[in-house]
Amino acid sequence: MKFLISVICILILLSCDGYNKILRSTDYEFKLTKAHEYFEQHMFMRAAQLYEELVPVFKGTDKAELLYYRYAWSEFNIGDYLLSQFHFKNYTRQFPNGLYVETSLYMNAYCYYLNSPHYKLDQTYTENALAELQNFIDQFPESHKLDTCNLLMDKLHEKLERKEFETIKQYMQLADWKAAIMASEQFYKSYPTSNRTEELMLYHLDAQFQLARNSVSSKMADRLQLVQDQYVKFVSLFPESSYISRAESISKNALALKEKLIHYGF
Repeated sequence: MKFLISVICILILLSCDGYNKILRSTDYEFKLTKAHEYFEQHMFMRAAQLYEELVPVFKGTDKAELLYYRYAWSEFNIGDYLLSQFHFKNYTRQFPNGLYVETSLYMNAYCYYLNSPHYKLDQTYTENALAELQNFIDQFPESHKLDTCNLLMDKLHEKLERKEFETIKQYMQLADWKAAIMASEQFYKSYPTSNRTEELMLYHLDAQFQLARNSVSSKMADRLQLVQDQYVKFVSLFPESSYISRAESISKNALALKEKLIHYGF
């Protein structure tokens, strides 16, 4: 067993030593051949290191396009989606009529998708991914990747939707009623077919009531009327909702408060 381990270690050292010799070589044609061999053997870390050095060497030659394309793929397969995104997009700029433009433009967008973070974090990459996927669709409307693009875009929209929804819930927890109402109204516009609308409308109704009851007397009556309007809208859209009893309770409280206003002459 110890002998086997020793043999493996020696082979690894010899392999590394051979790779170091390739790195030190000034024979760029030889290096390119080895880079392609490493790529085809799925040894992407080694391939990427060689390709990076060779990009400026072969720039402007007939070997530049495949070299750069494989360099981008090497970085992707290593897992560096930021760098691979840059190189895939840059490929489309350097080789606008190249053999791999469609694939590279798609991979550029897909890398943005992979870099899209958890919904709680900043969603700049999510928005960029949506823009890049739409750009791909616009440029290649007949691509076999269209269904995949639409699926990816649905997932990104879902992430943005959830972030906005959770933000509204946070406004409710913070008792920032005005912000909750404004964000709810924007949510309806942005996601008119959302399956979160039912729950959101209850938050919206509650926020309007809380804002009304904490208002000065001169504004309370108008705001209580908005509560009733929101309640009627909720019931008409979701007559079988599991939130009906809670909505009714809010409506009754709003009516009772309105009666008090009338009683005291406001």
